[in-house]
Amino acid sequence: MTEHFFHEYLKDYQPFKAYWNYEDGCVLLGCIRMYKATGDEAYAEFVLNYLSERIMPDGSIPSYPVQQYALDSFHCSKALYFAADQTGEPRYERAIRWQAAQISQHPRTKSGMIWHKGIYPHQVWIDGVYMAAPFYAEYANRTGQDDIYSEIGNWFAFLRDHLRDPETGLYYHALDEEKAQPWADSETGLSASFWLRGEGWFLMALTDTLARLPETQSALHHLLAEMLRSAAESLMRYRSTGGLFCQVIDKPALSGNYTETSGSLMAAYALMRGAALHVLPAAMYDTGAEILRNIKMQKLRRSSDGILLTDICGAAGLGGPNGRDGSTAYYLSETRTGNDPKGVGVLMSAEAVCMLHRAGADTDKIRRHA
Repeated sequence: MTEHFFHEYLKDYQPFKAYWNYEDGCVLLGCIRMYKATGDEAYAEFVLNYLSERIMPDGSIPSYPVQQYALDSFHCSKALYFAADQTGEPRYERAIRWQAAQISQHPRTKSGMIWHKGIYPHQVWIDGVYMAAPFYAEYANRTGQDDIYSEIGNWFAFLRDHLRDPETGLYYHALDEEKAQPWADSETGLSASFWLRGEGWFLMALTDTLARLPETQSALHHLLAEMLRSAAESLMRYRSTGGLFCQVIDKPALSGNYTETSGSLMAAYALMRGAALHVLPAAMYDTGAEILRNIKMQKLRRSSDGILLTDICGAAGLGGPNGRDGSTAYYLSETRTGNDPKGVGVLMSAEAVCMLHRAGADTDKIRRHA
């Protein structure tokens, strides 16, 4: 059912935004992983067709929103490595180098962390590390620029030291270093709640960065491995009776709270991939696979319009013109939607890890699967 769903979804897919965006990136990475797991050329063709329309011969990306200084944009850029390897076209290597240069120009907070977006000055959001770190780690791996690994290590260590709640082991959505935002705690600068997809982005940031580290980066590998084990164990304490996780993680009994699909899928992906990389215990693979099965049983439904992946949080953020205050009430007020790329793309990624495992793929192949 899932592969049929994926093909139907891609056939009718329309770019989520007119500009270079992370939502499309979720689908592109999902396709790359499904291609590597199945060999089905349709997945590769989707990715290459998408990129060929947007990357110019000189490597420029006209739809890339340079002046937004948005970490979100780097998620879509991860697909450039696949295009470069598949086609050998110089424009993709040029685009990769240009994108890496954008990170060096990105605004930094006083502590050296990169801003989440230009419109969110001095703010560090948990999802930002997922958007940028795996892309930058792959760049370091391909170019031999080892100094990049030090910066990546600083990013993760900062999140552990400043966004992790020592009581629950969960990570807050964001931190305002200036403590000026209405959503920020006046003493800590932290937002108020534990949002599932934020935690999911973070878990995937750890696994996907770990998969790109060379053996020479043993200290960084140790740091990220310890963080992944701790974060995974902490999240598992809040698993619902249905085997998934709630939109507001630590308040499953709260009225209006619900088991959210995209974040649960991110947890499933990270647990399976972390175990396949021998960073998490082998039993964590089984747990991740069980979460994936639960998603397919509970959230993947047939309708008159076809197959629908339900209960995906459409969007969530902090501040801005809508006054998003980071409260539990706010996260529960955001629209639930179906077939959102942030859910479907990650379903592809999780399904690909599961397929590789069933096929008996070795750790090195799973490491390279995206």
